[in-house]
Amino acid sequence: MTLADILAGLFPQGHGIAVTDGLILGEGSLPAGGRVHVLGIADETALGAEGALTLAGRVLEIAAMDDQAPILMLIDSSSQRMSRNDELLGLSEYLAHLAKALLLAEAAKHRTVGLLYGGSAAGAFIAAALSTGTLVALPGAHPAVMDLASMARVTKLPLEVLKARAEATPVFAPGLDNLAKTGAIHAVWDPGTSLAAQLTELLASPTEADHRDRLGAERGGRPKAMKIAARVLAEVGHA
Repeated sequence: MTLADILAGLFPQGHGIAVTDGLILGEGSLPAGGRVHVLGIADETALGAEGALTLAGRVLEIAAMDDQAPILMLIDSSSQRMSRNDELLGLSEYLAHLAKALLLAEAAKHRTVGLLYGGSAAGAFIAAALSTGTLVALPGAHPAVMDLASMARVTKLPLEVLKARAEATPVFAPGLDNLAKTGAIHAVWDPGTSLAAQLTELLASPTEADHRDRLGAERGGRPKAMKIAARVLAEVGHA
């Protein structure tokens, strides 16, 4: 699905959303009423310092509003922009700023939902997608925290070893199915069903602070994370 198709499906009554320099900004209204703040990254744009600052600034503006309207982050990016200029500016801090802005908006009772409809990887994926309260995807999306070739260079492990581990352990593997198994992606939406209805249903559902751990355990992608987190919390409670 193209971005235009997705926006038409999400907001069949129309919207005021535009794409400028690879960034998505605007608002839409659901059929049953209610405003949705829409942000994101389009056209496989690499997220640089300026883009992260623009998105974070808009998220902070929304967080200060008292309408409690949700934020929908649409994502089709490559990765963070790997330029010398961005690195000298401290791109990691800009990405962290965006992630923290989304967490602040969620704490201010603006539900944050990420919709991955294309690619995303590395820092851009973490800051713009995984930092939303709930992340969903459309079929054909292709996320990766780190591709196996890059992981091999960082870990110094042979690529063949990582490929073998990726087949047995979703945590090691990129791709939509593997990230869904780990619980990072809450659900893969059906493009043959109303996107507006699926978004409305999601927004009506209660939020769970530990839903990624729970889903990872239920789906077999992260069998130990939930138990370990629970044990840590229990130890902290006793301290």
